[in-house]
Amino acid sequence: MSLFFTNFALRKLHTIEMKAEKILFIAQEINPYVPESDLTKMGRDLPIYALDQNREIRTFMPKWGNINMRRNQLHEVIRLSGMNIVVDDTDHQLIIWVASIMGTRMQVYFIDNEDFYAKRLAELDKEGHEYSDNIERAAFYARSVLETVKKLRWTPDVIHCQGWISAFIPVYLKTAYADEPCFRDCRVVFSPTANHLTLPTGKEDFANILYYRTADADCVKEFADPITPDDFLKIGIKYADGITFSQPVPSDEVVEYARSINKPVLETTDGQPDGYIDFFDRIWNEHHKENPED
Repeated sequence: MSLFFTNFALRKLHTIEMKAEKILFIAQEINPYVPESDLTKMGRDLPIYALDQNREIRTFMPKWGNINMRRNQLHEVIRLSGMNIVVDDTDHQLIIWVASIMGTRMQVYFIDNEDFYAKRLAELDKEGHEYSDNIERAAFYARSVLETVKKLRWTPDVIHCQGWISAFIPVYLKTAYADEPCFRDCRVVFSPTANHLTLPTGKEDFANILYYRTADADCVKEFADPITPDDFLKIGIKYADGITFSQPVPSDEVVEYARSINKPVLETTDGQPDGYIDFFDRIWNEHHKENPED
């Protein structure tokens, strides 16, 4: 396996003393629910490997419109559905589905909403045009996952966020949800990837979409107006505790930003899951060295 730890290069790797026993995976794509790609491989292989390592997991992805509900046996979770999530002063109803991947112990929760996901694909529609409300869709996804985890009364040690759709998660965890008991001591790892987003968003509009509790315009004050798709990923990187890169790698601008902010960065050319899980453990151990009372 070919991988290296940027920012750890001159540091002797210490023996892992503790494991991240509970890992929350917030994915953009998971096979077999959508066509196979580098992202679907990460979305599926990492949680399955974590289960094989006796870690406790929860896994989420959006219910994109090309997911066949009957074939994949999705069932609505009534006790979790029905919340209204406010994005840019508009209420959007949350629907939660669940399914299990055949032949595995992996269960997936699906975030759904009639406006954002039900009849729509990921970044682009069938004609290859970008959805103009992708930032709103990401904000809805982020808050929906975090509110659902609260309802589950489950406390993750490490949260792994995959792709542009989860870029708001690190921001919310370090601001609006920082004092929530189930997230107060967790660490967040962000995996930005190449995407098809191209539309910039006005800084004021972006802040209005992001806004919730203490997540506001101050979170993006260092970035230029308008917020570009690369800026969107950099905002997630800024608030994460660790960053990983694998295929498909985002732009050089995003990669260089991650390398410049003095945070642990995992870069891997083969995307093997054991490197990621070791990285999660290392992030968890670094936290406990700094906060031994936790």
